[in-house]
Amino acid sequence: MSTESFERAPHAGTGASYASAGVDIEAGDRAVELMKEWVKKTQRPEVLGGLGGFAGLFDASALKRYERPLLASATDGVGTKVDIARQMGVYDTIGHDLVAMVMDDIVVCGAEPLFMTDYICVGKVHPERVAAIVKGIAEGCVLAGCALVGGETAEHPGLLGPDDFDVAGAGTGVVEYDRLLGADRIRTGDAVIAMASSGLHSNGYSLVRHVLFDRAGMSLDQRVEELGRTLGEELLEPTKIYSLDCLALTRTTDVHAYSHITGGGLAANLARVIPDGLHATVDRSTWTPDAIFDLVGKAGQVERLELEKTLNMGVGMMAIVPADSVDVALTTLADRGVEAWVAGEITERGAHTTGAELVGDYAK
Repeated sequence: MSTESFERAPHAGTGASYASAGVDIEAGDRAVELMKEWVKKTQRPEVLGGLGGFAGLFDASALKRYERPLLASATDGVGTKVDIARQMGVYDTIGHDLVAMVMDDIVVCGAEPLFMTDYICVGKVHPERVAAIVKGIAEGCVLAGCALVGGETAEHPGLLGPDDFDVAGAGTGVVEYDRLLGADRIRTGDAVIAMASSGLHSNGYSLVRHVLFDRAGMSLDQRVEELGRTLGEELLEPTKIYSLDCLALTRTTDVHAYSHITGGGLAANLARVIPDGLHATVDRSTWTPDAIFDLVGKAGQVERLELEKTLNMGVGMMAIVPADSVDVALTTLADRGVEAWVAGEITERGAHTTGAELVGDYAK
């Protein structure tokens, strides 16, 4: 895990120095030391070396067991949810969000997550704060079954405030060619299974913050009875990581496709895996969205369509399976503690239908 912005800059006498420009080399070094124990917890047998190198190493000979291995890659961040963490002074959960956003995109095609790298940009290095962020990323990697093989911590004084930060990550996975999931596997009569989200996840926070703070005048430390906790605690709830659950499901039943419900909402993301000529219908009456979605809608007088194209509405991942595999699929997910239900079906596409749509009203 390199620390590019902590390179030592030469100086002489009273001339300018890296420190006078706002970059604290020693703080960066301490941050690296503090994060080492957490990164170590993510190691897989294929990982070579440790922190401090210019690149993370992963032994690709492990892929020899595949006949035709396909590498899957993805990159993402967590959006303006970082500002909630900053305001609350809680830094050890945002990493879960980052891993979920990256690795749950990778698992959609049936790929096993292998390794991940991160990028943390701060206005000023607070070693314990940076280490807490990495701790969350490492814990997320354990939940996703991947290794954290490297990353970057950059200090950008003058561009970011001393307490400002952002995170991003990139991941790699592998899937056997003939086990690749996607639109070409989907058939008429398939069932659409919804997996419950853990709340807002990491999408739509610009809308959420505008509605709850700017329009409704709410505060992070305000206890909201409908939520059963403070608003800040609800908004900082980590994104659920489905990677290992999805992989388990592919081992027990014939999964045709997955859809990770992120930016764009449920219908738009589901439509991305529906082939031409077929149509996914999702029945809202099969679930009740968590209270946070109702709160955002009412506080901002946000129309349902606007909510649905921005937020996940209580569904974080969807699986498309043959109708005769539903019972096995639901049992597998229940055994793993994943709340799931049949939310819809695949039919032939009519003249006036698109790839996916929501019908009916949410259950009360």
